[in-house]
Amino acid sequence: MTGSREKHRGFWRENSLTLAFGIAFLVVLAGQAIAGHAEFNEQMTVDGLQPITFADYLASSDFAVDVTENWQSEFLQFFLYVFGTVYLVQRGSPESKEIHKAGVESEQEQRMGEHARPDSPRWAGTGDWRQSLYARSLGTVMGVLFALSWLAQSVTGTAAYNDQQLRRLENPVSWADYVATPDFWNRTLQNWQSELLAVAAMVVLSIYLRQRGSPESKPVGAAHAATGIEG
Repeated sequence: MTGSREKHRGFWRENSLTLAFGIAFLVVLAGQAIAGHAEFNEQMTVDGLQPITFADYLASSDFAVDVTENWQSEFLQFFLYVFGTVYLVQRGSPESKEIHKAGVESEQEQRMGEHARPDSPRWAGTGDWRQSLYARSLGTVMGVLFALSWLAQSVTGTAAYNDQQLRRLENPVSWADYVATPDFWNRTLQNWQSELLAVAAMVVLSIYLRQRGSPESKPVGAAHAATGIEG
């Protein structure tokens, strides 16, 4: 019984970062849904229309587009960051690799092919297309998630935009026409610029500032010029 309890506690401790952020995500998503429902019904009342239920709001294009427009910007951020940090460096930042390691690095450094270790992922040592695919799998998946969430945003955005058009007694537009509208690009670019600013701020501030115990920070006593060192 004690061993089972210890194993259970060990699971939560060893996966606490993912679990904490996953739970926080669900809590914040629920909060967004509640606030969004209230705001949506306020607008419906102003327009002289009947408010909708919470369940109907969750199934609406208005809620879907608000969620997906944030998802696509986050996945874009990580897609660009994963690929960008292969070749781009920043002296003094723990977010950057060491200056002399810019590029894809050698198979020995990456523990690929004949340099794979017994505990390496199986595809790392195959030497064929599987190795090539796995070597780019993180960035590729982030790119696919960005593309899918951007597509979802554009589709749900079209539906939400057309709902507004109909409430104003105006003609709806096609998906292609909506993607060319200022509404779509305003929603998209306001998220992109904030994500890029946040990444740039983290890269620069981590040169000079520290957070004891965090792998996103250099050790407290590390020199400002130290690059690619995590705490």
